[in-house]
Amino acid sequence: MISVDYTFFIQMANFIALIFILNAILYKPIRKILIERKKKIQGYKEGIEGLQRDASETDETFQAKISEARQQGVQEKEALKQTGQEEEKRLISEINQKAQAELETVRSQIAKDAEDARRGLEKEIKVFSAAIAEKILGRAVS
Repeated sequence: MISVDYTFFIQMANFIALIFILNAILYKPIRKILIERKKKIQGYKEGIEGLQRDASETDETFQAKISEARQQGVQEKEALKQTGQEEEKRLISEINQKAQAELETVRSQIAKDAEDARRGLEKEIKVFSAAIAEKILGRAVS
C-alpha cells in the first residue's frame, strides 16, 4: 500500500519542478515554433490568394484588351472594305466612261468609214451598173 511520508512531498516537488523545467525548455519552444509555422502558413495562404486575385485581374484585363483589339480590327476591316468598294465603284465608273468614249470614237470612225465607202461606191455606180447590164444583156451598153 501507499504510505504518505515526507518522500511523497519530495516527489510532488520534483514533479512540479520537472513540469516547470520541461515547460521552459521543451514545451514553450515547441509551441512558439508551431505558432510561427501557423503564422507563416497563413501568410503563404494570404500571398497565394493575393496572387490569384492579381492573376484573375490580369486575365480579365487581358481578355478585355483582346476583345477591344478584335473589335478595333473588325472596324478597321470594315472601313478598309468600304474604302475598297468605293474605289472599285470609282474605277468601274472611270472604265465605263473610257469605254463609252472609245465606243463613241469607234462608232464615229465606223460611220465615217461607211460614208467614205458609200461615196466611193456612188462614184463607181455607173461603172458597176454598166458592167452588170453588159453581163445580163450579153452585149455592150453605151
